[in-house]
Amino acid sequence: MKCRHECCYRWSSEERLDGKTAIITGANTGIGKETARDLARRGARIVMACRDLERAEEARTDIMEDTGNENVVIRKLDLSDTKSIRAFAEIINKEEKQVNILINNAGVMMCPYSKTADGFEMQLGVNHLGHFLLTYLLLDLIKRSAAARIVVVASVAHTWTGLRLDDINSERSYDTMKAYGQSKLANVMFARSLAKQLQGTGVSVFSLHPGVVQSDLWRHQHQCIQVAVKIFSIFTKTTLEGAQTTIFCAVESGLESQSGGYFSDCAPARCSRAASDDETAQKLWEISCNLLGITWQ
Repeated sequence: MKCRHECCYRWSSEERLDGKTAIITGANTGIGKETARDLARRGARIVMACRDLERAEEARTDIMEDTGNENVVIRKLDLSDTKSIRAFAEIINKEEKQVNILINNAGVMMCPYSKTADGFEMQLGVNHLGHFLLTYLLLDLIKRSAAARIVVVASVAHTWTGLRLDDINSERSYDTMKAYGQSKLANVMFARSLAKQLQGTGVSVFSLHPGVVQSDLWRHQHQCIQVAVKIFSIFTKTTLEGAQTTIFCAVESGLESQSGGYFSDCAPARCSRAASDDETAQKLWEISCNLLGITWQ
């Protein structure tokens, strides 16, 4: 317990976010909710981008009562449906004057094989392609809001596998762990590639591993795995602890020079060799644009 405490709480900040706007996907539960709570406490306007509006309203009420910040709104966003993503982005671009922080947090983990509304493998579609499209659609507004940050919640699972560029949607074969690892690898690659594109714009990009967190993401796992997670909870992080690296990347001053970096436990960390492969990252970028039908230079 002492080790976990030291790893998760060695960082703190009094940084204020008054007058700034933060969008957090999946903000109704888990580390997304704790991230929203923290940024709300710092004075930011919070846009909770959520699929489940009922749970989002419960979370919104809790956050407002806890922080005293009433500038917290909910907007519908289903990352498994590009129509929903485009509708959300249209509302944000119309209603919000600025987006200073975009936190691509929502995700699914090791779920049974299924497809998004657009026919993408679910984990790749939600974890990577959905956030890829969302960022693309909001980027002009984010640039106008600079200095700004884009934070991508990835995972150490990005080290589990490489990209299967010839079967990116796992149509020929499907392994829950490899598909999840591939989607998280895509997250890290996306952050690195985007950071290079945004050099000189005042927009910084970071990816991170939140730790092994006690959250709803385990819901698709075999009951034995869920029991094991509970038994060994002393070695895992609470959602509050798991949110700390996301918050660090969103608010810590002086990180701009490390744009494109990968973080863990509120500090720079080393990503896998595969994640650092710029040639493969460029191929992934092109494939992602083709699948989504967008042109992103």
